[in-house]
Amino acid sequence: MSEAGATRVARNDDRHRYEASIDGRVVGFSQYRLRPGQVVFTHTEIEPEYEGLGIGSALASAALDDVRSRGERVVPLCPFIAGYIKRHPAYRDLVDETS
Repeated sequence: MSEAGATRVARNDDRHRYEASIDGRVVGFSQYRLRPGQVVFTHTEIEPEYEGLGIGSALASAALDDVRSRGERVVPLCPFIAGYIKRHPAYRDLVDETS
C-alpha cells in the first residue's frame, strides 16, 4: 500500500487494522471497525522503541489515503487519528460529522 522510508503500511482486513512494519516486523497499528461507507478508527499504537520516528504519521497518512481511495468516510474515535486530521487539514473532508 505505502512506504515511507523503511516503513511499510498495509491494510490487514483479517485483523481490522492498518499495520506499519519495518523489515517485516509490525511496529505499529491503527485498529478500525467498518460501517457501511465508513471506517471507524478506534485505537492506534506504536511500539515504544519506535515512537518519535514518524511511524505514527506514516501510518495515519497511508490509512487515510487508503480510505479516500475507497470512497469511504472516517469516524476518528482514536485520539491519535483525530489529532492527525486536526493537524493536517487536507484530511478533514474525510470526517463523517454525522456519526
